[in-house]
Amino acid sequence: MDLVTEINMFESIASAASERWNDLNSGSKPWIRIGTALCGEAAGSKNLLPKIRSILDDLKIDANVSEVGCLGLCFAEPLMDIQLPGENRVFYRNVSENDLEQILTSHIKDSKVNSDLAFLYSGDEDIEDVPRLESHPMKAKEQRISLRNAGDIDPYDIDQYIANGGYHALNKALFEMDSEAVLNEVKDSGLRGRGGAAFSTGIKWSFLASNNAPDKYILCNCEEGDPGAFNDKGILESDPHTVVEGVILAGYATNANYGYIFIRHGHDGPIERTKNAIKQAYEKGLLGDNILGSDFSFDMEVALTGDSYVAGEETALMEAIEGKRSMPRYRPPFPAQVGVFGKPTNINNVKSLSYVPEIIRNGGQWFSEIGYEQSKGTAILCLSGALQFTGMIEVPMGLNLKDILYEVAGGVSGDRNLKLVQTGGPLGGVLNADNIDLVLDYETFRNAGAILGSGGIIAADDRTCIVDLTRSLIAFCQYESCGKCFPCRMGMSHLLEVIERICDLEGTDEDLDLMRNIGENMQAGSLCGHGQLGFNPVASAIKYFPEEFNQHIIGHTCLTKVCNNQRFSPTRTRR
Repeated sequence: MDLVTEINMFESIASAASERWNDLNSGSKPWIRIGTALCGEAAGSKNLLPKIRSILDDLKIDANVSEVGCLGLCFAEPLMDIQLPGENRVFYRNVSENDLEQILTSHIKDSKVNSDLAFLYSGDEDIEDVPRLESHPMKAKEQRISLRNAGDIDPYDIDQYIANGGYHALNKALFEMDSEAVLNEVKDSGLRGRGGAAFSTGIKWSFLASNNAPDKYILCNCEEGDPGAFNDKGILESDPHTVVEGVILAGYATNANYGYIFIRHGHDGPIERTKNAIKQAYEKGLLGDNILGSDFSFDMEVALTGDSYVAGEETALMEAIEGKRSMPRYRPPFPAQVGVFGKPTNINNVKSLSYVPEIIRNGGQWFSEIGYEQSKGTAILCLSGALQFTGMIEVPMGLNLKDILYEVAGGVSGDRNLKLVQTGGPLGGVLNADNIDLVLDYETFRNAGAILGSGGIIAADDRTCIVDLTRSLIAFCQYESCGKCFPCRMGMSHLLEVIERICDLEGTDEDLDLMRNIGENMQAGSLCGHGQLGFNPVASAIKYFPEEFNQHIIGHTCLTKVCNNQRFSPTRTRR
């Protein structure tokens, strides 16, 4: 076929998708969307679906009912919205089964928005006593690229993705660009890995592209075992096609021919929706042999791992795909030389790959103009803990962490004061409330001793004991150590032993120096980042809360009454 015929093939697919999308937005039926991502499901949204359909049947209302992903307002789940033909989209928060009949009857049957139950709205016409979606603190500073469709489209419907610009980048790459041009756009964008290391994505791709082996692999990492991080899962269960398209584009740019999206076993929503997205992409001719009639062929599947935090390390991930125990490999050779199944391989995080379609569609220069200094684009942050508004946001790099906590997240809930922020997962660090005036930037966070990592930000109020929190972090890291290398295996155990002694108010003056010595040995001798970064939570906690450690070690007291069961037995003496 000639070039015009091939472009028309995709234009035909896109045209049909747009018709369906327009019918949902402007057709004759009301459109009801309910968030069934993990946050919504945990709040009970799955139980509301049959109830919604039952009430609609009783009211004799013919409506479109769609499951959508996470809009980001996790604190408001279950979140349901209703859009009547040609009218505003109105959101209802924390919906219960008892509320459903009144909401559906008032809004759809009587065409009245009940401002006592309505939460937010999006549209042209003002609604009295109901604020606009974009005015909510969690939305006011957002700039959505990766999350552009999250909470808006049905993740089970490929046509909704295509109608909103999906797979247009793939069509552009196949018929207007060669593989080197795609690679150069990613390099020009300044995109850095969002999995924690923040290495240049384009340069990483170039290592694989320069290898002329006939079989090469692209791996997408969604192990995501970090406590406090849920954005990888959030993307896959809200808009899996943006990741599927990103993996295909990575394959095209590096001349690879097979992709794996690697997801932790038990994350059923992301697994189910990603498998469905891949199946639909095959059905549309967007995966498989001669994609859209081009010379490029690419296949893809989902691979699962057990509950192993270390499986998120790229070489351990390859071991898991091969059916082995998830343990890091020695390097060299590096994955771009010898990777999964002994073939050249590239591994990227979900977030990193989810940006690629928009980078190719709009150009690398467009992406590079967003962000701050060397940290280009946006950050996808998971806000949890003692905050008024918890959830998932996407904001430009360069915002201030303090503003995010107090303006976007609404500050600490209740009458408590912010004590600390833990960032970057269990291998990240902690900051006290006096040191959160930081620009959202990889280098700034690293210099402060608290890595940005994969975007998890956990806030704690003044009831939290920093020593007890540090013990929890080290206990997690000790449990999740794969045990392959001695410095990590024994170092984590020794760190936990010492800090447990401090929590029991039996610490000694030498314990802080002892932990530093253990940490230095772990950093110098561990095989992967799990051991190399394992001392981070302790180091940052000691740096920002020295007085609290001294209270435990010298004063043998925990002022928060948490350690040594003091909360339940205030008069208990040391053992």
